[in-house]
Amino acid sequence: INAEYGGATIVEYPNSNLIMRSVLLLLAFLFFASSFSISSHSWMNPQDTPSQRAHALLARMTLDEKLGLVRGYGGPYVGDVAAVSRLGIPELHLEDGPQGVADGVKLVTAWPSALTVVAAWDRTLMYSYGVGLGKEQRLKGTNIMLGPMINIARVPMGGRNFESFGEDPVLASELVKPSVLGIQSQGVMACAKHFVDNNQEYHRFTVSANVDERTQYEIYYPAFQAAVDAGVGSIMCSYNKINNTYACENEQTLNVDLKGRMGFQGFVMSDWGATHSTVKAANSGLDMQMPDASFFGTPLQQAVANGQVSESTINDKVLRILTSMFAVGLFDQPQTGNLSVDVRSTEHTELARRLAEAGTVLLKNRGILPIDATKVKKIAVLGDDGNLNPTATGGGSGHVQASYIVTPLEGIKKVVGTSVNVTYAPSASISNAQTLAKEADVAIVFVAVDSSEGSDRPNLSLPGNQDALVSGVVSVQPNTIVVVHSPGAVLMPWASSVNAIVAAFLPGQEDGNAIAAILFGDVNPSGKLPLTFPVTEAEIPVNTPSQYPGINLEANYSEKLLVGYRWYDAKSVAPLYPFGHGLSYTTFKYSNLKITGMTVSFDVQNSGSVHGAEVSQLYLGFPASAGEPPKSLKGFEKVFLRPAESSTVTISLNSQDFSIWDVTTHSWRRIPGVFTVYVGSSSRDIRLTGTIN
Repeated sequence: INAEYGGATIVEYPNSNLIMRSVLLLLAFLFFASSFSISSHSWMNPQDTPSQRAHALLARMTLDEKLGLVRGYGGPYVGDVAAVSRLGIPELHLEDGPQGVADGVKLVTAWPSALTVVAAWDRTLMYSYGVGLGKEQRLKGTNIMLGPMINIARVPMGGRNFESFGEDPVLASELVKPSVLGIQSQGVMACAKHFVDNNQEYHRFTVSANVDERTQYEIYYPAFQAAVDAGVGSIMCSYNKINNTYACENEQTLNVDLKGRMGFQGFVMSDWGATHSTVKAANSGLDMQMPDASFFGTPLQQAVANGQVSESTINDKVLRILTSMFAVGLFDQPQTGNLSVDVRSTEHTELARRLAEAGTVLLKNRGILPIDATKVKKIAVLGDDGNLNPTATGGGSGHVQASYIVTPLEGIKKVVGTSVNVTYAPSASISNAQTLAKEADVAIVFVAVDSSEGSDRPNLSLPGNQDALVSGVVSVQPNTIVVVHSPGAVLMPWASSVNAIVAAFLPGQEDGNAIAAILFGDVNPSGKLPLTFPVTEAEIPVNTPSQYPGINLEANYSEKLLVGYRWYDAKSVAPLYPFGHGLSYTTFKYSNLKITGMTVSFDVQNSGSVHGAEVSQLYLGFPASAGEPPKSLKGFEKVFLRPAESSTVTISLNSQDFSIWDVTTHSWRRIPGVFTVYVGSSSRDIRLTGTIN
C-alpha cells in the first residue's frame, strides 16, 4: 500500500505504523529544526546592530548567493530580488512611487503630489505623508518604495517637478528628513532618487549634466545628504551622465562623494535600464542592477572569476544591502502583504484631503475670497478642469490609479447644497462660459496643465484655449476667481485682471473637497510656493539652449548657484509670484527681532480676524567675498495663531549655514564677516532685517 506524505512515497510493511510514525516525526523535526535554525542564527539577534547582523550573515553566504542579491529578476513587482531561503533572506519587492502605490496597482489612495505637500512647508504633515505612503506600500507587499524623488526643480518646465521637493536645497532638505523617517517607520525602505542632476526629462538617457563641484554640494547634493542623515536605506542613481560619465558608473559621484564625503552607508540601485557596464559600474559604486541581470548576472560572475571585480567589492555591496534590510526590520517583521489587497481607509482619505488643503497656495486675493455662500445665489464653475477632466495627478512612474476623483464641481455643490445655484460649462465654448459667468454672482475658472515622466512640458503656458477662456470670462464678470492645477510654475498673462488666483498644484483624489474648503473659508490657506512663478518664459534662470535642453547632449549648469529665486534676486528680475509667497485670509505682523550668537528669534502676531497659519522664513545674505547669491533660505517655521495671538519664533543656525563649499579642501569652509539676516513671509516680502558678525 503506497501513501503520499508531502511528496514522499511510503511503502507499508507489517510494521508500517511504526515506520510511518517515525518518518512523520522525522519530517516534523526537520521542518521545525529548519525554522529554529534560521531564527537562532547569530544574525537574527535583534540586540545587535544592523551592521553586526549583516556581517554575521555575510560570513555564511556563498558567492552565488551574494551575486543573487545585487540584481533583479522577473517578478510581480516593478522590481524583485530573489530570496535566499537557506539563510532566511527575504525576497525584495520594489514598487513605485513617490505619490502612492503606482504602476497601475489598484485599490490604493491617490495622494496629492509631493510638490503639493512640500507647498505646505510643514514637517509634521510631511512625516504623516511618509507614514501614509509607507503603510500602503507595506500592505501591498512592498518592502522598498521607490521614493522620495528629490531632484531640485532647476528647469521650470521639468516633467517630474510635481514629484520634487521644489527649487531650494534647504526647503527640500528640511522636508526630505521627515519624509524618509515616515516611510521607513512602516517597515518599508525608502529609496531617494535620482542621484544626481536628473533635472530634465528631455534626452534624459543621454544628456550630460555638466556641473561644478561647489554647485553640486550647495544646490544638488543637500537633499540627498538630508536623506542620508535620516538613515535612508537606498538611493537610486539616474539615467543621465554627469560631466560626461553615466550616473550609475560614476566614480566621483558614487564612491567619492556619496559613499565617501557624504557618508552614505546604504546601497545604490540603478534606475530601470540605467546600467551601462559590468566592471566599471561595479567598481564605481553601483550595488544593485535593476530590473534585470543583463550586466550584474553572468557578466558580473565572470568578472569576479577573472579578477576584474574583487570579491571584497561584492561583499561591500551585499553588506550595504543586508544592513539596510536589517535596519528597517525586513528580517524581524516578515512581509505578508500582496498587490491585490485593498489598502484604502477612511483615515487615509481624510489625510489626503488635509494634505491637499495645506498645500494650496493663495496667490492673489482682492477681497473676493473666501466666498460667503449666504450672500451669493449663483456660481458659475467653468473649464474642463472643473468637472469634465480634472487634473489631480501626474504621469509616469509617479502616476497613481485613483479609485475616484472628487471634481471641483462636486466639491462646491457639496459645500453649498441647494441654497446656491451652481452652473457648469467646459472649456470648449468660451461664449457659453461667458453667458454663464455673466448670469452668476461669482465665476470660478479652473485651468490646468499636467506633466509626466519621460518628457518635459514644451513651455510654461496653459494648453489649448484656457488663457482665452480666463480673459473672456473676466471681461464679462469682474468677480472672477481662477484656480490653477499644475505640476509646477505656469504663465498667467491674465493675472492682473482677475480678483483671486489659487494654485492647487496636483491635489490627488480629494481635489474637489479640498479646493471647496479653501474657496468657502472652511480652511484658511497657508501654503507657500516651493518654486518661483515667472512673468514670461524668457525670465527664467535656464534661458539659453546651452543650459537647457543642452547643445549636442551637453547641458551646462552655467547659472551655478543661481537656481530659482536666487537668480531673480541676483539679476533684479521681478517674478510674477516669488518663492515662498502665499497669502492667507488673515494677516500677520512681525516684530522684535533678536539675534544671539547663531540663534534668531522674532515675534509673529495674527493681526487679522480669523485663525490662520504663517510660515516665517529666514534668509541669509553672505559677505560679498563669498560669491554667494544675494540671499539664501536657511530656515523656516510654521506657526498656527488665533486672532490677536502672538508667538515667538526661534530659528537656530549652525556653522554650515555660514559656510561655502571649498573646492580646494573639498569641505565646508566658514566665511568670516558680516551676514545680513532677512526674516519675512516670502523671499520678496521681508519684514525684519538684522546682522550677524
